Amino acid sequence: MKLLTLFASLFFSTFSLAGDKIYDESRDRHIPIEVSHPIESEHCNEAQKCSVAMLSAGYGVSHTKYAFLSKQLNQLGYMVIAIGHELENDPPLSVSGNLYETRSENWKRGAETLDFIKRRLASTYQKYNFNDLLLIGHSNGGDISSWLANTGKDYIDTVITLDHRRVPLPRRKDINVLSIRGSDYPADDGVLPSPGEAREYSMCVTEIPKSRHNDMSDYGPKWLKDEINRVVENYLNSTGCRINS
Repeated sequence: MKLLTLFASLFFSTFSLAGDKIYDESRDRHIPIEVSHPIESEHCNEAQKCSVAMLSAGYGVSHTKYAFLSKQLNQLGYMVIAIGHELENDPPLSVSGNLYETRSENWKRGAETLDFIKRRLASTYQKYNFNDLLLIGHSNGGDISSWLANTGKDYIDTVITLDHRRVPLPRRKDINVLSIRGSDYPADDGVLPSPGEAREYSMCVTEIPKSRHNDMSDYGPKWLKDEINRVVENYLNSTGCRINS
């Protein structure tokens, strides 16, 4: 019976609400989401709420293609809401001009989507803590996460980015920050903290040697996914920037 219960829990964690959409009437947007629950979700209750992570995909990558990361966060006790930000009728991501200016509409729209989903699902999942969110995003999804974190919202506890390149990480003492960097592309000036800022705001930046920006999803090699998971787990389970143990 215990084995059956464990199997059911694992199945529910991986596949709950797969392929669902949530409708934002104010913007007429049907937003794709995939919700996966912590392995021991039966321990979540209104008195002791479980943690929530909102995962934003890289541009052109499906939000369902970060299962390696969602499963890891489920094992760490998080409910993960993976979000597809780009809809068919959205304008393409700009590739010319001052990219911070020409892409800001995309990031602003994505931040509004995160805020909307937070507000909508908090009443649905009352056994989960939406007031201390983990925002995690790859590439453009990391830019979206950083954009929201820079708007002054008080419900963000932690931001983790996977090689985002354009939007400055939040410099706030009330938000924990980890940025995992690839080896092939640099971030724009001002995106990452200076050594002094990293100390002042306890921000962590770590590069994974020989890693590629475009490999930080389910499509990437196993060694890289394992290393990303190791860094994320060590960071979330520690205090400060002890992520290499």
